[in-house]
Amino acid sequence: MKKITLLALALVIGLKVSAAGVGYIDYQKVQENFSFAIQAVKEVDAKGLELQQYMVDKEKQYKALDTPLKKKNFEENTTREFKAKEEAFAKLKMAKEEQIYNKIQAATKAVMVEQKLDSILDNRVIFVGGLDVTDLVIQKLKTGKF
Repeated sequence: MKKITLLALALVIGLKVSAAGVGYIDYQKVQENFSFAIQAVKEVDAKGLELQQYMVDKEKQYKALDTPLKKKNFEENTTREFKAKEEAFAKLKMAKEEQIYNKIQAATKAVMVEQKLDSILDNRVIFVGGLDVTDLVIQKLKTGKF
């Protein structure tokens, strides 16, 4: 019985020690305060608006056509062009999201090392405890030294 009590006590002490080494960030807040992310979102949004404007322009051109054959050829060409533009837009969006994530992750790792934490989690998985390092990550991103 004494061994079980000592083992339980050791587990509780061990959990408390490791829990002190957990940090968390509000990823959304970090992203909203990261100038690179803000610019990337603006760039992606602008490309999305260009794509919408492209379709509006093509619709006007389509309405101006007078024969079914011209309309059919126009539809085929427009579909091909739109698909290529849509794929380029998706690639741009994925690339920007990956760049943002990689920069935030690098800054977060640097904060983790500086704060001597075992890990940093998203704040949505922390119920109680841990150390909020959101502002430290934002500062790290602003200085660009990570």
